[in-house]
Amino acid sequence: MSEVKVKHPKALYLLFFTEMWERFSYYGMRGILVLYLTKSLLEGGLAIEKQTAMLIYGFFTGFVYFTPLIGGFLADKFLGQRKAITIGGITMMVGQFVLFAINTHFGLYLGLFLLIIGNGFFKPNISTLVGRLYTDNDPRRDSAFSIFYMGINLGAFLAPLVVGFFSDNLFATKDATGVVITYGYKYGFLVASIGMMFGQVLFNMLAAKHLGDIGTKPAKLEVGSDADIESKKSLTKEERQRVTVIFILTAFVIFFWAGFEQAGSSLTLYTDEFINRRVFGFEIPTAWFQSVNPLFIVAFAPFFAYFWTTETGKKFSTPVKMGMGMILLGIGFFFMLGAVTERANHPEDLLYKANIMWLVMTYFIHTIGELALSPVGLSVVTKLAPVKLASLMMGVWLLSSFLANIIGGFVAGFVESMGAFSIFASIAGFVIVLGLIMILLKKPILKMMHGVR
Repeated sequence: MSEVKVKHPKALYLLFFTEMWERFSYYGMRGILVLYLTKSLLEGGLAIEKQTAMLIYGFFTGFVYFTPLIGGFLADKFLGQRKAITIGGITMMVGQFVLFAINTHFGLYLGLFLLIIGNGFFKPNISTLVGRLYTDNDPRRDSAFSIFYMGINLGAFLAPLVVGFFSDNLFATKDATGVVITYGYKYGFLVASIGMMFGQVLFNMLAAKHLGDIGTKPAKLEVGSDADIESKKSLTKEERQRVTVIFILTAFVIFFWAGFEQAGSSLTLYTDEFINRRVFGFEIPTAWFQSVNPLFIVAFAPFFAYFWTTETGKKFSTPVKMGMGMILLGIGFFFMLGAVTERANHPEDLLYKANIMWLVMTYFIHTIGELALSPVGLSVVTKLAPVKLASLMMGVWLLSSFLANIIGGFVAGFVESMGAFSIFASIAGFVIVLGLIMILLKKPILKMMHGVR
């Protein structure tokens, strides 16, 4: 009887740390980007009007999810995954350094452009390498992606803490009372650049040893393979209906992410201006709140992974799970309405700031909603997509984040003119209604899924 493999190859942990440093770089800069855009020149920012800053943030984070379609194509056809990861990593490292070295509008747009291009080469190919470490039927594959996902969230958790410390404390200029006069945002970008460099040095030093030839050449479809045979067939009625379901679910998810991504834009600005961040005499840097979501994910993801395998969890179908995720997102914004209301109850004190727990509870409920929707959606796309359209359908799913971030940027831009209460209430009501609609459409959607739950 052959021994069942339970240990993962060392290459998985190489990819884990490579991805961790890349996410450290990305989430570090994302945590301070809106603040850098909107603070005055004296405060170390670019003094960009808030509505314009929200649009810049939205388009940047949106195109970060668009260029992987191009980078994945170039890697498959010409470069190979390993070379694409290196090109992407170096490009992002340079982009972060440009943000550090050139503190002008030109430096901003050049740096963001390089980050968008670099992410396009890096993001799709590192995940592909994880999958190529295992055969199609290897039972360790799901576990491997869970471990890899932890690397993403570890980097996302650590980055705002480190970058926020550099920008708001270590390299900040303060007056005699400890109030920050000038923030060290550019040094935050430098830390993000160094983090990206660590990941690339690690990857290029150890890739040959642990990955062998995997990812060194462009992917080529083998003649006579299952994928090749399937590619020559027309879609059946059942496959067409399953593809339709992917588009339906994607359309709903666009609005989930548009609300969820307010964390880096409107919620960040509201936190910076109107949330009491002082705890036991220490003022928490605004960027640190970007670590709350990944911290909650690391804490609660194992519970969700277990719950969906229980008899009770199996009773929840995909439309119900995703609908619940959208409803939870809306409920999370109710806590922000509580924060706005608390401030409104003190009209005599214009400097009054809301309790920090309103914000923490918002992030907590949003994270629970994310865990109910995001992994489930990713999984169902891989189950529903026909073999010959698998990559294309995953690209469609990724494009939902592209559209969502741009929409989210426009929505955040109206906070100044419409007020935080109106924006947060509108988002909450809209996504809750969409969540209820998705749950009500459960039966026809499941019928079109033909046995996939």
